[in-house]
Amino acid sequence: MSRPYKSWASSDDVRVRMQRTPRRDTRPELALRRAVHARGLRYRVSIRPLPYLRRTADLVFTRAKVAVFVDGCIWHGCPQHYYVSGANGEYWSLKISKNRERDIDTDRRLREAGWEVVRIWEHEDVLAATERVVEAVTQGTRRVSDP
Repeated sequence: MSRPYKSWASSDDVRVRMQRTPRRDTRPELALRRAVHARGLRYRVSIRPLPYLRRTADLVFTRAKVAVFVDGCIWHGCPQHYYVSGANGEYWSLKISKNRERDIDTDRRLREAGWEVVRIWEHEDVLAATERVVEAVTQGTRRVSDP
């Protein structure tokens, strides 16, 4: 199948595989959601903390104003696991760089709007990550309920 434009993918197979990659409900995200739910916390899934900003958090605690992002190591440039792809490396290097910049911008905008941001790498231990989320939500709830 030929396309009239130059695809970002190095092949049609790569393009199809990338399009099928889930954007939400990944294994690390589901594991974190189960663990946080088991701790008694309730949250919203895959919503925009700031409706006017096209950035979606994985878990959102609206009352406590906490936005949780579960970042994939490849997509967000994990310092421990990210590597530049051998195929189409220049494209992917630029893409990941832009993703990192957007993450920093998202964190800044949310914090300026009074939100706490928790970023969790997909490889992190789910129990440790859960503790970070619980702490942030507990602190956020105190902040909201204080006169």
